[in-house]
Amino acid sequence: MTKFAQKFFVWLFLFSFFVISASCTVTTRTVSPDEELTYDETYTFADKKKIVKALVESLSTKPPIGDATDRPIIIIYGIANRTSEHISTSGITDDIRMKILATGKARFVNEAQRENIIKETDYQQGGRVANETKIKLARQMGAKYMLTGTLRSIEKKERRQARLTKKSYIYYSLNLELTDIETSLIEWADSVELVREASKPLIGW
Repeated sequence: MTKFAQKFFVWLFLFSFFVISASCTVTTRTVSPDEELTYDETYTFADKKKIVKALVESLSTKPPIGDATDRPIIIIYGIANRTSEHISTSGITDDIRMKILATGKARFVNEAQRENIIKETDYQQGGRVANETKIKLARQMGAKYMLTGTLRSIEKKERRQARLTKKSYIYYSLNLELTDIETSLIEWADSVELVREASKPLIGW
C-alpha cells in the first residue's frame, strides 16, 4: 500500500469517527409547558392540557357545580383507559381536581390517602397524643358526587397505494360523568374530542 493510500485511509477513518461522534451527541433545551410538541399522531402533553381546560370550564360553569353555593364534595373514581396506548389518566384527573379547587366551586375527598388517614387517626386515638390536639372521630365528610370517565381512541390508516407518504389518523374521545351518589342520577356529562393526522414517508429512518 502506498503512503498516499495509507494517509487516505487514516483521514477517512478520522472523518468517519468524528461524524459518528457528532451524531451520537445529545443536545437538550428547556421547553415551556405551553409549547405544543407533536412528533406523531399519538397522545401528547398538549392534548392533556386541551382536555383539562375544556372539561374544567364545563364542569365549573354548568349545573350542578356551576350554580352551587355550598361547595359540594366530589370523589374521583378515575378515568378508564380504553385506548391501545399507555396513558396515565390519573394525570388528567389530578389536573381537573387542582383547577376545580382553584375555582372554589367544589371540594374533593382525598381518596388516595384514605389508608394514611386511617393510620394517623388510629395513632392519635392510641393514647400518645394530647386530648386537646387529637382529631375527633366520625368527622370526615361524605361525597355528594362521583366523577368518572372513559378515554377512547380510534386509529385509521390509509390503504396501500402508490405514494411517497402514508397518512394515519387517531381520534381521541374523553367522556366525563358526574353522578349523584345518593340518587345514582348523572347530573352532568361532557366530552372532548381530538383528531390528529400524521404523514410518514414510506422510506426513511
